[in-house]
Amino acid sequence: MFPRTSDTALQGVIVNTAGGVTGGDKLNLNATARAGTSLTLTTQAAERAYRAQPGQMGMVRNALSVEPRASLAWLPQETILFQDCNLDRSLTVDLNAHSRLLLCETLVFGRAAMGEKLTKAHLNDRIDIRRAGHPLFLDTIRLQGDVAAHLAKPATAGGAGAIATLVYVAPDAQGRLAPLRAQLGPTAGASLIGDDLLILRALAPDSFALRQLLLPILSNLHGAPLPRPWMI
Repeated sequence: MFPRTSDTALQGVIVNTAGGVTGGDKLNLNATARAGTSLTLTTQAAERAYRAQPGQMGMVRNALSVEPRASLAWLPQETILFQDCNLDRSLTVDLNAHSRLLLCETLVFGRAAMGEKLTKAHLNDRIDIRRAGHPLFLDTIRLQGDVAAHLAKPATAGGAGAIATLVYVAPDAQGRLAPLRAQLGPTAGASLIGDDLLILRALAPDSFALRQLLLPILSNLHGAPLPRPWMI
């Protein structure tokens, strides 16, 4: 869906009419920000990875392309993992040497308010960002079995129930680092790993606490109000 906005930037809202992803599902999305344009993509609501039958897997493939002088903000709402889910997901981004990117992916390991714990789940989640064909940022999260026990380890997540990965690629990335770090708590960190590449990783006890941290950060980096679904 493409809601009307008050500015010249285009917004797209991705809708999963199935309500979630389960075993056997195969979902593909391809999107391009053409030269000189600005595109923001989000989702209507949180994505859900539901229980899969034995031997079945849900597959999601998202492929984005950003042309010269274009700007892309990939801001889906959180993905919630349910007990017995089996999700294989990848996000690939092809950047031009003169394009900008704001990307944020959030994973929630069961609904804390419902007392859910992931004692049996499988996740393979990959982010692959390349610029002019060369690797810029490669990241993979693999979890299998008793996810809750794994995340409870101090060296893993210290019991956190939600995690966010943020990538910001823009000429002003270096100047953004210090103000961004000032907004972070003890379970989040940000680093400049290139002249124009800033990475943030944040942990939180649940999706609500993580969203409270992310909202002002994303609004600032986006340079415009976030899409309406983020405010609902």
